[in-house]
Amino acid sequence: MGQLALEHITKEFGEGENHVVAVDDLDIEIEDGEFLILVGPSGCGKSTTLRMIAGLEQPTSGDIVLDGAPVTQRKPKDRNMAMVFQSYALYPHMTARENMSFGLKMTTEMPADEIDERVRNASELMGIEGLLEKKPGELSGGQQQRVALGRAIVRDPEVFLMDEPLSNLDAKLRTTMRTELQDLQQDLDVTTIYVTHDQTEAMTMGDRIAILNDGELQQIGTPAECYQEPANQFVAGFIGSPSMNFFDVALGGGELSTDDFAVTLPESIESALAGHNSEFVLGIRPEEILSGEEAVEHPDSFSVEVNVVEPLGDVTYLYTEFGGSEVTISVDRNTEIKPGDQVTIALPAAEIHVFDRETGNSIVTRGEPTDEEYPAEDLTASETTEA
Repeated sequence: MGQLALEHITKEFGEGENHVVAVDDLDIEIEDGEFLILVGPSGCGKSTTLRMIAGLEQPTSGDIVLDGAPVTQRKPKDRNMAMVFQSYALYPHMTARENMSFGLKMTTEMPADEIDERVRNASELMGIEGLLEKKPGELSGGQQQRVALGRAIVRDPEVFLMDEPLSNLDAKLRTTMRTELQDLQQDLDVTTIYVTHDQTEAMTMGDRIAILNDGELQQIGTPAECYQEPANQFVAGFIGSPSMNFFDVALGGGELSTDDFAVTLPESIESALAGHNSEFVLGIRPEEILSGEEAVEHPDSFSVEVNVVEPLGDVTYLYTEFGGSEVTISVDRNTEIKPGDQVTIALPAAEIHVFDRETGNSIVTRGEPTDEEYPAEDLTASETTEA
């Protein structure tokens, strides 16, 4: 079993002017065998949360519950969790074999032959059986990462905790290790909490992602849910690369408009916005902006000048400005558009997101009003329950 619950966890540092709330009333349930990603910008509280789970930091309030039993007051060695650090934290004077076995030797009374068998099995799983007699200084970054993972595996924990373990690797190796980590987690079926600021890792690796900002949980759900149905403007802007485009717009005459464009609204969206003030933020992802013939045929089409063209092989991004914002548009990779060209585009109402300009909460998601039963500020709770 490895069912973990964070029950209204808060962590505060300092006093007076130096007082900081690093984690604010975090409430999450992680199922046995689940791969949960904690993601957010630097300073959002994700690493502090992981350290509290591991026992390296003590919560100011709240409880950490493992398989129904509180572990908040237990020492790290008594929590049956294994942590993989960003820096790998390998002992430079020890061989890979000694690094992998050291934790078991220090914290258990396991016989030496059983420890050796665990190390051998873990090294085979990680593909480093030929490196066991080498010291960290003789290993590449990827090999050191595998040793650090092997050291966690030999402990056979109920929960893996990983703090940005791939951030020190080059781009190609990170891609390879992402796949290996996913395969490893599925093979071992161990509950895993993985911290990253890299949204690519979050979107490709996790069963669910929990998005944090300023110590507060913004949304929790599957990668697709958080991408397609962001609970607020922060989530919409943080998840997705390139980021969602945003425009300050006003409601009037059945349209959301700026000085440069207007989006004609269906009755369902107009009704959803009617109970709010007349100023909103309209969001639309680069791939949802119509261009070419599709845009020409759209009743709300308009022209913009392209500033920069960025071909990436599988897709091309156009960069322009309108509606008071810098805008990214995704087009076909074979486009012949050049900087300085005028292109016709349109923002289809069926793909827009609308946020309250004051609170940032979602009112409309991909052309559909947010379910009134679950207002934006309560989405995190509802999605946790459904997941």
